[in-house]
Amino acid sequence: MKILRSSQYDAIKSEILSRGDLDYKDINVTVEEIVKNVKENGDSAVLEYTAKFDGAELERMEVTAEEMERAWERTPESLKIALAEAAHSIRRFHERQKRNSFMDNTTKGKITGQLINPIEKVGIYVPGGKSPYPSTVLMNAIPAKVAGVEDLVMITPPGKTGEIMDNILAAAKIAGVDRIFKVGGAQGIAALAYGTQTIPKVYKITGPGNIYVALAKKQVYGIVDIDMIAGPSEILIIADDSANPRYIAADLLSQAEHDELASSLLITPSEKLAETVSKEVDIQLAELTKKEIAAKSLENYGRIIITEDLDEAIDLANDIAAEHLELMVAEPFLYVNSIKNAGAVFVGENTPEPLGDYYAGPNHTLPTNGTAKFSSPLSVDDFIKKTSVIYYSKEALKEVKDTILEISESEGLTAHSNSIRIRFEEEKL
Repeated sequence: MKILRSSQYDAIKSEILSRGDLDYKDINVTVEEIVKNVKENGDSAVLEYTAKFDGAELERMEVTAEEMERAWERTPESLKIALAEAAHSIRRFHERQKRNSFMDNTTKGKITGQLINPIEKVGIYVPGGKSPYPSTVLMNAIPAKVAGVEDLVMITPPGKTGEIMDNILAAAKIAGVDRIFKVGGAQGIAALAYGTQTIPKVYKITGPGNIYVALAKKQVYGIVDIDMIAGPSEILIIADDSANPRYIAADLLSQAEHDELASSLLITPSEKLAETVSKEVDIQLAELTKKEIAAKSLENYGRIIITEDLDEAIDLANDIAAEHLELMVAEPFLYVNSIKNAGAVFVGENTPEPLGDYYAGPNHTLPTNGTAKFSSPLSVDDFIKKTSVIYYSKEALKEVKDTILEISESEGLTAHSNSIRIRFEEEKL
């Protein structure tokens, strides 16, 4: 890995944040055509694209109860147990995020409040093919169900045989997904957004996917809500001399193997640690199954930055606002509150990023590419909506009518003013 000084930070930041700035004009045109076709032709368009892109000729798009049962029976017992344990941790964490409706009637004649209701129909997208992610099922479906979503629809691309991987279906069973369809890509997103003869229209779509999925979500936003447009994965580790260089190297590589556009950064005031980690990365890289992807990722977006001290390291980390941030320092809890911008903070040497991916409980769907400065992880809040409630008695409205009229008339909205005045006309007779 390249070792640089903090004086070179601006150039490093520019490289990292621009890694997703590719020209997607041609892909956007393709996605637009797919979305339009699905909107107009429904199932026939979806089936056409599934055959074209996934190589699957489907007679039925929805996963049947029999298919679910067969997948469950074929899933190893050890994996069922692991998925159930992970689901328990995820559910327990997200239960604490639940909000309650409230009403404030402390002032005579006035009631103001807020109703909390779940979004009724939600669709989740789960990548399939050669890299199925049962953890994605758990992380999207569980907070939705905790929020109270009644109709939770999952789509995921089928293999060439028209089947969904057993581990995906097992996770869906554990998480409580209501219906599953063998559809992926931009056509799947369009089907959820507009509905087809078979696939129901939903009100919100969550879940990661490739660039076609991301651009389709962007195009249908406004017709439905979406969670976020996720970029390439990233990890940033702040470490001092107390850190284990082998742990650091392993954690940097855990993100580098995701994608050639993934970013892996170490920020440290220790030159010795920087040199040791750089060498250790090379040693561990040689043993990886996906070493070509990881090597390309590290070459383009893997960096070690040497700072003056830990305070400067934290300042840089807050400016980068990484998806995953690990604190591998002697007293990590002394610095937790100094982290203002990060998707998730992993505290101490025994809290590696994959712990958050699979088991710990907090959601692994996190803001990327600097958006942690204003965005949050996927949560129960993403699956609820808030409705305001207002009640005023005649006497309470009279007390405030002149104030309202003053403001409405300053805005030149005569009908607004009249809506207030008309309720007190009898007092002038």
